[in-house]
Amino acid sequence: MSKRQYSGKDLIDDRFGRLRELALGLAAQGHEVVGVCLSYRPRSEGLRVDREGQLAVGWHSLNLGRCLLPALYRYLRLLDGLASEFRPDLIWACSDAFHAVLGRLVGRRLSLPYVVDLYDNFESFRATRVSGITPVFRRAVRGADGVSCSSEPLARRVVHTLGFDGPVEVVQNAVRSDLFHPRDRDTCRGELGLPQGARIVGTAGALNRRRGVETLFRAFEQLAAQDDELYLAVAGPKGRGLRMPAHPRVRDLGVLPLAAVPRLLNALDVAVICNRDSAFGRYCFPQKLYEIVACDVPLVAARVGVMKELLAGCERCSYEPQNVGSLAEALRAQLAHPSLPSLSVPSWTDLSVTLGSLLQRVCRNEGLGACGVR
Repeated sequence: MSKRQYSGKDLIDDRFGRLRELALGLAAQGHEVVGVCLSYRPRSEGLRVDREGQLAVGWHSLNLGRCLLPALYRYLRLLDGLASEFRPDLIWACSDAFHAVLGRLVGRRLSLPYVVDLYDNFESFRATRVSGITPVFRRAVRGADGVSCSSEPLARRVVHTLGFDGPVEVVQNAVRSDLFHPRDRDTCRGELGLPQGARIVGTAGALNRRRGVETLFRAFEQLAAQDDELYLAVAGPKGRGLRMPAHPRVRDLGVLPLAAVPRLLNALDVAVICNRDSAFGRYCFPQKLYEIVACDVPLVAARVGVMKELLAGCERCSYEPQNVGSLAEALRAQLAHPSLPSLSVPSWTDLSVTLGSLLQRVCRNEGLGACGVR
């Protein structure tokens, strides 16, 4: 169970992200997997089969629409039909607070165990705060039969703040190795229209104040005043009210297709991961960390949440969040003497095995014996 659009992409149309990759990984282990995704935007409905080589996962898509109750009725009818035909052993509820609540509702309705997946601190999402769903979401997490989450800090929050006392498994994010790997820098710059021979810092991802991207803008302006060969290249959707710096050496590439993101990363001298010390930043696991590491590109990341742990052995790879001077100094050091963190990038295959183990344990705890995850 998942929403269809997340992280600025569409699970079905873009064949994108954590939920798609882990579902395929479970199928690769021999489990039967059927997905149901609720689209918050008008999209074609019905069954779409996602194929990757010999693997296939069917995704049933349904639009939420403007009227919540009729949509919820249609959604439950669809799940009732799938449950009757497919006879699942377990529900994996993913993507936001609303789906955690739906997981609890459907689990009770079908008398099935449910596992909640948290890839971010959903309580920090604007939709969660505005809807007032937080207390119901917390009850859904506490009542779950298991929890998978993307980072150690988030796992600790699940236990110590949300009060969950069941099995918790950290299932980080990985990257597609067919896309994210080292490439020739000059070739990538030529494909994107970026200047050859320049020093280029930049980032790819959501560009908004919530992530502290304005710290990067100010740090670049500070360094660019002393370095005529320094450029800033950025790509991604812009948050409301964000003002790009009016500087002749800023290159805004807009929203790139997923296949073009590794070209931008490989075109950079230093990639930056912006974040703030916030309810979001302290618990997220920025997938772009592993994307950058997989491309062998020097990086600088905000020293918050899981980044403090992962980059502890590479001090010049991090900066104090929302501190322009700290980021400028870290960029200056990385440009002068590039350094790569000693990190190994996990594969979606490895992570799906970890997730499959959690789901199996949940099924066994319910007295269902060894079960295929469905």
